[in-house]
Amino acid sequence: MHVTLQQPTGARLITASDQELAIPVTLRHTSADPLAVHLDFPPHVTADGEVTTWTFARVLLGEGLRTAAGIGNVRVRPAGSTHTYVEFRAPQGLARLRFTTADLLRFLARTYTVVAPDEGTVGAELDHGLVELFGGRV
Repeated sequence: MHVTLQQPTGARLITASDQELAIPVTLRHTSADPLAVHLDFPPHVTADGEVTTWTFARVLLGEGLRTAAGIGNVRVRPAGSTHTYVEFRAPQGLARLRFTTADLLRFLARTYTVVAPDEGTVGAELDHGLVELFGGRV
């Protein structure tokens, strides 16, 4: 049986003109996909009026809480001691969200109670697969 954690939270969307708009976000993690975290946005805050989910590496979130991280479509970086920016890049443009760091830390800590950081790695999956392949003789 898989375990799913959900944590509703708020974020501030930083517009191109540096205005801030409050938006609801649900942070989600599931043991079925232990390497990832998901940010779910309700339809009323998305460009196409559909629920939108951004999925990225849990380790990226953890690293980005300490220092700038990410080189692709998702980037995470501290914004002072109390906030963290999460940036999403898509063909339609850039969305920069500011979260309260404590909310992200609390969520990340909760994910570790479901799947510990060292258990949710590719290495752990590879080890498990090798054990199955070799009938427990690894």
